[in-house]
Parts: sequence; C-alpha cells; structure tokens
Amino acid sequence: MKIGLFVPCYVNAIYPQIGVASYKLLDYLGLDVDYPVDQTCCGQPMANGGFEDEAIALAKHFDDLFAGFDYVVAPSASCAVFARDNHPRLLEKEGLVCHTTGRMYDLCEFLHDVVKPDSFPGKFPHKVSIHNSCHGVRELHLSSASELNIPRYSKIKDLLSLMEGIEIFEPDKVDECCGFGGMFSIEEPAVSVTMGKDKLKNHIATGAEYITGADSSCMMHMRGIADREKLPIRFIHAVEILATGL
Repeated sequence: MKIGLFVPCYVNAIYPQIGVASYKLLDYLGLDVDYPVDQTCCGQPMANGGFEDEAIALAKHFDDLFAGFDYVVAPSASCAVFARDNHPRLLEKEGLVCHTTGRMYDLCEFLHDVVKPDSFPGKFPHKVSIHNSCHGVRELHLSSASELNIPRYSKIKDLLSLMEGIEIFEPDKVDECCGFGGMFSIEEPAVSVTMGKDKLKNHIATGAEYITGADSSCMMHMRGIADREKLPIRFIHAVEILATGL
C-alpha cells in the first residue's frame, strides 16, 4: 500500500509538527509513505474566494503529483474534501480526468476506515474535548450530524479511545461551527469571533485541558481567540495525540 502524504499550506507554514507526526504515524503503522516535495496548495482558498479557474492549474499539479499512489492522505479535513470533491469538477473544465478523487482521505478518516489499527503507541494522560469541524462532519462524515435522526458516532473519538490514559469529552452543541469558515472569518470577522467565543465556552465547560480535532484551520481560529482572551485551554491535532511516543 503506497501512501502519498499531502501536507496543506497552513500546516506546513504554521504547524509543521503536525506534518511530521502524520509521517511518523503512517510509517509506524507499516505503510509505504512518501512526501512529494514538489507539492503545492490544493487550490481551496483560491476557489473559495471566487477564483475557481485560477485554481485549475493547482488541481492539475496535485493530480499529476499524486496519481501514482494507492491513497493520498492529508491531516486536514477541509483540504482533503476539497481535493476529493472539487478537483474532478475543476479538471473537467479542461477536459481532464481526475485520478486521485477516489483515493483522497483525511488522515483520521483513513486510519479509521482503511487501516483500522487496534492500538497506538505512547500515552496521553490528559482530558481532551473533540472539535467537530463542519467539513469533517457534513462532507467527510467523521461524525454524525446532530440534525439527522441517526445513531451518534465519532471516528475521531473511536481513534482517540485507543490511546492509554486519555479522557475524551465533547462539548454542548457538538457540531456547531466555530466561526472560521475560511473566507467567512475574513469577510465577517465580528460574527466569526463571536461564534468562536461561544464555541470555546462550550469546550472549556467540559473541563478539558486540550481541544483536538482533524482541522487545524478551526483550531487556529479558536487558538487566536483563546490567546487574546487568555483562556485556559490548549490545542493539539488528533494526529499529534495518536503519534505520542514516536
């Protein structure tokens, strides 16, 4: 099983430790993982900003670079779902076929649905509150959407439950948006920050030491608010927890 590791722009630039943890974890699990050094942005910010045609070249480069892998995984729910669901449509505008769409996964999704490990190394003796990002819930189905009358599930919770010493919580209004939303946080900053404060209040009320999840973009937004407000909460990507001890 040959795995191509895609590390999104903001992870590479701001949270490189998440990319390192992703590589270490995949390697630990016995997978043949490679990090193509010529990778660039998947095109999500450009397309979401209304410049879809300019994102086509990025989608083509992505598809060419990762076409030879059995799976492509990324420690980012929003980037993974953009590449999987939107690259085919973008490439079709140029008469091209997308080769990676059926093989693109968020890393947590990939671990839960494909690899299915029964344990992880190390211990994490801390209380964590899971943040369910909008893309993760409603497009990748990493957890059940609260508006649907279906049994409750959480793939991130399932994975974290395999760690020794961890205590896992979820906040009230479990899948309510944190207010980031990419361009939304730039175009509507006051509303975005207010939503973030409300979300942080619910996470902190669980008594958790950390907020964790599959989307660093959401946690980056909340971290900024928490730092400014001097709130007693820390942030860590779910993959960093799973890679503890490597």
